[in-house]
Amino acid sequence: MLTVLGFAMIATFLVLIMTKKMSPIAALVLIPALFCVAVGQGARLGDYVIDGVGNLAPTAAMLMFAIVYFGVMIDVGLFDPIVRAILRFCRADPLRIVVGTAVLASIVSLDGDGSTTFMITVSAMYPLYKRLGMSPVVLTGVAATANGVMNTLPWGGPTARAATALKLDAADVFVPMIPALGVGLLFVFSLAYVLGRRERGRVGRLALDGAPVPETDAVLVAVGGGNGDRKTASRGGAGAEEGDDGGFRGLDPERATLRPRLYWFNAGLTVVLLTAMILELLPIPVLFLLGAALALTVNYPDMADQKARIAAHAENVLNVSGMVFAAAVFTGVLTGTGMVEHMADWLVAAIPEGMGPHMGLVTGLLSLPLTYFMSNDGFYFGVLPVLAEAGAAHGVSSLEIARASIVGQALHMSSPLVPAVYVLVGMAKVEFGDHTRFTVKWAALTSLVVLAAALLFGIV
Repeated sequence: MLTVLGFAMIATFLVLIMTKKMSPIAALVLIPALFCVAVGQGARLGDYVIDGVGNLAPTAAMLMFAIVYFGVMIDVGLFDPIVRAILRFCRADPLRIVVGTAVLASIVSLDGDGSTTFMITVSAMYPLYKRLGMSPVVLTGVAATANGVMNTLPWGGPTARAATALKLDAADVFVPMIPALGVGLLFVFSLAYVLGRRERGRVGRLALDGAPVPETDAVLVAVGGGNGDRKTASRGGAGAEEGDDGGFRGLDPERATLRPRLYWFNAGLTVVLLTAMILELLPIPVLFLLGAALALTVNYPDMADQKARIAAHAENVLNVSGMVFAAAVFTGVLTGTGMVEHMADWLVAAIPEGMGPHMGLVTGLLSLPLTYFMSNDGFYFGVLPVLAEAGAAHGVSSLEIARASIVGQALHMSSPLVPAVYVLVGMAKVEFGDHTRFTVKWAALTSLVVLAAALLFGIV
């Protein structure tokens, strides 16, 4: 019964948000609450929610202060050179813009933190998507899928969890997977190329008018068919400006929040922060809390300026932290009632006996839905050991099982249980249901490509 109700709860949640019958926050809270009552454990709903909040509170704190920190770094101009370089490559060609999104998201993903990746990528690319009239779900879909492939880095989380759960060396799990993950990343770039061509066909090749773009009500003009005919393409948006080379700078180069004299201090602080995060010198929430406080104090010593910067990013902080705590209700009920455990046991038991020698393939396939419908912790520490035991009984090594378990991360990064995805869709002003409908099919295909490459190369 718990198995059926667990799948029913997840299906109900996904249908309601994808059809926009409920907002994600409302669905994350009300649907699990109703199902908790349905399984006869309504009296323990409070305990489950508190447990879920307790487990996700460090993540919420990390996201809150990470948003403030990177928001301040964007304000002071730390990422302006990166933005200008990417946008010079992109110019006003939708194809280049989508490919540039994939490249930028992949590079920034090297820090191992999805929230950081999405904040930088969206801040750099969103103004361009908006002004060229491009679909923002292409931005969120490409960024999430590229980050999902790169999320398998040992310091990204999933690989370390798989190695810990099966008592393996993370390097032994990750290094042999590099060729397969490389194929997956190339597939993401190819996907970006295809989606970019589609966007180019929809909106055409665009160029900016020669006049400077004001902070608001910017006007784009399209060049149709190479014949030089110009027409108004779109209006609206703030913060982007045309550069001398005819391309966007993406962020207003004259904004009052810039601190050019402190550029190298801010760059050094960010490098130190990311290094400390990778080396795990302190818990990540503590690092971002300290980093945000130091960045605000040094860049904006005046109290009024500090309050203004915090207020400027308060909406993102509230939206993301609220979504995380709402997700805590969903995960708390799913775990506390035992639904996750029963669902996992049912899936493992449903594996045909004849598939035993192919448990690497089975694990890879199961990693797609399981890491989408449950947290990485739940999958790697709850389900993966069971799969490894089943594989061992048929002579399949735990290393193969561990490697296969990380192929689903491209899809996992768009799961409603991943806090970072709410940073992505929130900053890009995309409905979560729209992001899900667009991204899931491409992300699942990317994961299958990684799995196929791993099988072809004999890694799994």
